[in-house]
Amino acid sequence: MRKEIRGKNIVLREQREEDAKYFAYWFNKPEVMFQCGFEKPTDEEEERKRITVAHRSEDSVWYTITDLEGNVIGETGLLRMFPAWHQTDLTIIIPDPMNQRKGYGTEVIRIMLDMAFKELSMHRVSIGVVALNTNALNFYRKIGFKKEGILEEAYYYDNEYSDFTMLRILRQEWK
Repeated sequence: MRKEIRGKNIVLREQREEDAKYFAYWFNKPEVMFQCGFEKPTDEEEERKRITVAHRSEDSVWYTITDLEGNVIGETGLLRMFPAWHQTDLTIIIPDPMNQRKGYGTEVIRIMLDMAFKELSMHRVSIGVVALNTNALNFYRKIGFKKEGILEEAYYYDNEYSDFTMLRILRQEWK
């Protein structure tokens, strides 16, 4: 996969160990943990391992999202890629509310879906969302994802159960 992809307002670049500090900070915020389904706190060492080991598997591709000045604003990836079935899962996290609602997420998703459908010949891309995260659900629907199913009370956070909503987009639905 490409080490860097430049968009109009963002850059997707290969993840680096020094990104761990950013992720450890944001991924410990209760709101981010809830929205992303993180079940336990993390630290810089755990995030370094995630970047250097877990995100280097053959069935995934991960990028750190930066603005044009190189400031880290999140991460994205295609994971659980299953080429034989032409399907993969998508993830995107832009945790800082100051970087949300600026069009970064839309641009990242467009780049990642183009990669999935055009470069990797995927037919189907899925994403799972905590059902209480209505902002994310509305965002993915706006992009073109369709609700596929609900895993009832499949997510547990802060002594409360929530449904988990599965969405998908097919190649022919992507513009």
